[in-house]
Amino acid sequence: MLFGVPGAFTPGCTATHLPGFVVNSDKIKATGVDAIVCTAVNDAFVMDAWGKSQNAVEIVLAGDGNAEFAKAIGLEQDLTERGLGVRSKRYAMIVNDGKVELLNIDTTGIDTSSAETILAAL
Repeated sequence: MLFGVPGAFTPGCTATHLPGFVVNSDKIKATGVDAIVCTAVNDAFVMDAWGKSQNAVEIVLAGDGNAEFAKAIGLEQDLTERGLGVRSKRYAMIVNDGKVELLNIDTTGIDTSSAETILAAL
């Protein structure tokens, strides 16, 4: 399963989104999920530091420094007016053998892409 966040160390991502997956990683993997991957428009060094600060040892934190992945899957958002540049939308997806089986995109808040929502869908 893969989830995307606007940025490492940002308030909602750090206080709610990533911690939900850290706390529920064992339950998610118990359903047969091979890997939990989080991507954000940050470099690999920032993602590594964020993961260490959140004790996210069961989660692969993948940097998308230029937003190329977010753009490739059509889940980018332009936050230039806020001084943040192009970022990823907040989403979560379940991928099975390369096929996206579920894609939940949050427009506000962290509801449909939360660990709890994804766990219930598994």
